[in-house]
Amino acid sequence: MLRAAVAVLNRDRNAPLSTVADAADVGRSTLHRYFADREELLAATFDEALSELGRVMEEARIDEGRAVEALRRVVAAHVEVGEWVVFAFGDPANEAYAPDDAEPEPALLVDLIRRGQAEGDLTADLDAVWVVNVLWALVFTGMEQVEAGRLSRHAVASTVIRTLEGGVLARP
Repeated sequence: MLRAAVAVLNRDRNAPLSTVADAADVGRSTLHRYFADREELLAATFDEALSELGRVMEEARIDEGRAVEALRRVVAAHVEVGEWVVFAFGDPANEAYAPDDAEPEPALLVDLIRRGQAEGDLTADLDAVWVVNVLWALVFTGMEQVEAGRLSRHAVASTVIRTLEGGVLARP
């Protein structure tokens, strides 16, 4: 049901719960047995988004190898759960569902960027928190482009990595 919720709510945050139930192929009463109201559904969907992000971040093995290689794995991981990224970060109202101890930019990503800067693979004159936010913005934009039919899903990771690593200026 949460996968159906994220798909529906990414298209229309105000979609009626009956639309979520239809997408989940369950009746509205079944949906209400699990989620008493819209707020409960939104909170559960946000929790699941954070869970999915945590799962793929573990799978990205960010402590292995050079930071730039780990960063590429992080991008691929975020794209893998792109619909959850769009849901979690696409609406500022979701901040209400974040745990009290949630970090705005997870320390492990900030540390990864700093490691890449220390290794000399990432520019050292940009703040690591800025780079993390740019990473998320690129993934988010890539997933929006997929939804709009302007980019194929399998092209998102390479496009994000290329943009992140090379910027947009043509080099002579």
